[in-house]
Amino acid sequence: MSSSYSLLTTHHSPLTTHKMYQKNPSISKGIDWLTVFLYTALVIIGLLCIFSVEYKAGDNVVQTFLGFKKEYSKQLFFFGASIIVAVFILLTDSKFFTATANLSYAGGILLILATFVVGKEVGGSKSWIPLGFMNIQPVEVCKIFTSLALAKYLSMPETNFHKTQTQLIAAAIAFSPAILSVLQKEPGAAVVYFSFAIAFYREGLPTLYLIIIFSFAILVIASIVLASEVFFIIITIIAVLFILFHWRKIKRDFIRLFFIIGIWVLCIGVKLFVVPALFNSVLKPHQVVRIFSTFGIDDYKFKSPEREAEIQKEFAKLGTTKKKPGEKVESYNVKQSKIAIGSGGFWGKGFLQGTQTRGEFVPAQNTDFIFSSVGENFGFWGCAVLMLFYFGLMLRLVFLAERQRSTFSRVYMYCVVGILFFHVALNVCMTLGLAPSPGITLPLLSYGGSSLITFTILLFISIKLDADRHMILR
Repeated sequence: MSSSYSLLTTHHSPLTTHKMYQKNPSISKGIDWLTVFLYTALVIIGLLCIFSVEYKAGDNVVQTFLGFKKEYSKQLFFFGASIIVAVFILLTDSKFFTATANLSYAGGILLILATFVVGKEVGGSKSWIPLGFMNIQPVEVCKIFTSLALAKYLSMPETNFHKTQTQLIAAAIAFSPAILSVLQKEPGAAVVYFSFAIAFYREGLPTLYLIIIFSFAILVIASIVLASEVFFIIITIIAVLFILFHWRKIKRDFIRLFFIIGIWVLCIGVKLFVVPALFNSVLKPHQVVRIFSTFGIDDYKFKSPEREAEIQKEFAKLGTTKKKPGEKVESYNVKQSKIAIGSGGFWGKGFLQGTQTRGEFVPAQNTDFIFSSVGENFGFWGCAVLMLFYFGLMLRLVFLAERQRSTFSRVYMYCVVGILFFHVALNVCMTLGLAPSPGITLPLLSYGGSSLITFTILLFISIKLDADRHMILR
């Protein structure tokens, strides 16, 4: 009897063997291949666009692709490095991301602080750290660490996101890198950190907060666009109408009247003090010019002749012109980008047939204005397909987020969705002249190893977390 028992215990049953096998799954087990496909397709489209801009007739394609001299060659090598990083992430235990979330966030903050000491100035902003073969922008990389830190904090059992204290702590985690980015004179990169509001909203942030944020944004835009007299009249009429429509409630509670008057005073204060402070002290001359170019402003009065001279110099440097009185002012960059996109028509001129982008009329056409290459080469239909790929990727990530058992995984994926959405929306609107140019790349398409590897890490951590969705991570 005992020998039979020992014999049974020395051999594994099929069920035990299956469980042992589950502990060491293959790298492909549980991977969402649709997300991988969308990621790969976008990177390949980016490579084709960079190639179409840089390729010269007679170039040996194979040699130039392997030579690491052309930007499309470097992007191909960056793609190879990204694949290695992606495989490394897929081989990593998902618990590693929760265990190191806070430590990596602290490291990211220190990396941003290091740029004040050893940073390299690029485009007037000392926010880059040179690594020889490439430059990295810590505030961009810190998006990964911030997403993980927010997911870690909001997934803690004792965290109640409906409490004001919790909301303030989460906001501090999200916006600390953005504040440091502003201090680096790189407000464009800081804007993307508002994307974390999407994750906050999913986790229970009151809708009122979002209404306040968007209302303030509209107020600032109106303060920039409208003349002082017009702005004052409109704000006063809105306040009077609001009082008339709510007069019965106001008679019962006069605090409402003081509240309306307070909002009116705040709006006037933004017009008289906040916006002038931004244009005269906070924003750099080229950033002011970008805003003016977007909204067609050319008659703003600055407080000092020195500031006025700096702005005019920047207008001349960017090639901004105004042909007729009342005509919208447009920067050279945006004007050439719109010409390139418009020349593509519906079907596009065809691959390698573009004249604007291949003729180097569009500045930064491999980075910030890469979308113009898509428009000229592939036309409206190509742009539409590209947007379908982007929104398909974002919707897929939302689907993955909603099927997670762990709050950590869900919050992280919504952070990634927010980052992607802000980058795509701001970059495309900038290229079309619908928004000021914040110097934001188009994810996975724009040239740059730092940008490509950052978005690769963001996406493949999401894929890994989804592959391990049966686990409860905190």
